[in-house]
Amino acid sequence: MKIMIAYDGSRNAKLALAQIIDMFRPMKPSLLLVGVAENPRDATDANESLFQEEYDELKRALEEGVAFAQKEEFEAETLLAEGDARKGLLQATQKKTPDLLVIARHSHKPDGGIIAQSLTYFVDELDYMTFGSVSSFLARRAECPLLILPSP
Repeated sequence: MKIMIAYDGSRNAKLALAQIIDMFRPMKPSLLLVGVAENPRDATDANESLFQEEYDELKRALEEGVAFAQKEEFEAETLLAEGDARKGLLQATQKKTPDLLVIARHSHKPDGGIIAQSLTYFVDELDYMTFGSVSSFLARRAECPLLILPSP
């Protein structure tokens, strides 16, 4: 069994990876962590350096995710794409044909403390009522089963 996990190193992505490892431990599927670095809207030098910084950070996050999965005795690898996250994840499913695609619902809740959490309360409530744009896009278009894990 091959499980593809949309992974960006965020709190929700890390929780999703841990949940999948717990849920599927007896089956020991191979895991493919996929990250998509979004291209800058214009080609200025400043945007290019910001993109490279984001790309490098995402690559490190993917490597940390794989290390965590391997520590838990799972076979794991990474795939790093560039462009729109929705389309990049869809193309990855078409290319790698996983048995299951897993994404964590995006939350506007920061990884930080109680003050930051209270400032985003209203946005979080709206987020709980709807799918995010990536979730919604993939739910309509992915040709493999899709598991959307709620944000805590």
